[in-house]
Amino acid sequence: MTFRRTTCPHCRAKLEPGQRIHPACIDPWLEAQQAKKERADAKAARMAAKVERASIKARKEAIKTIPALIREAQIAFNAWIRARDFTQPCISCDAPPPDLSGLHAGRDAGHYRSTGSASHLRFHPDNCHAQCVHCNRWGAGKAVDYRIRLIRRIGPARVEELESDNTPHKWQREELIAIRDEYRAKLKDMKEGA
Repeated sequence: MTFRRTTCPHCRAKLEPGQRIHPACIDPWLEAQQAKKERADAKAARMAAKVERASIKARKEAIKTIPALIREAQIAFNAWIRARDFTQPCISCDAPPPDLSGLHAGRDAGHYRSTGSASHLRFHPDNCHAQCVHCNRWGAGKAVDYRIRLIRRIGPARVEELESDNTPHKWQREELIAIRDEYRAKLKDMKEGA
């Protein structure tokens, strides 16, 4: 038993016996089929381009150097520190947090033990706090004032633990990628929660 079409696939009107499509519908039907094919081809092209972009991104990620990964992880970590301490005063001079009117200077993520002398502590949350630009960049971090307020903020035991930690550390690719992704996710969660 063969299936016999009873309605026109284009206009859905009843067909005469032996007809598969109305003669007046052939051109519009062909145009509709062509448009449908073009949409499918465009979708396939978009998918191929998306796969290609993902492939390029993965290849770029694979050839990043350790210093480039440290830089990316530091940017993510510092952004999280500034967001975490957004309402806190400067750790060195107690300057109030900047307001949206721009009356106060911006904020940096200032390290108590510098990344040059204690690079193993560069991503330690106790070692880094929001600091006004003046203190961090032009005041050499104001280490004495930083320490006084750091003791108030996290306690003397944790400060002494930071000061006595001198274990050498060699950063690995996977570790840096994990740190970068962790702090990006924390910052995103913090912004969504606000």
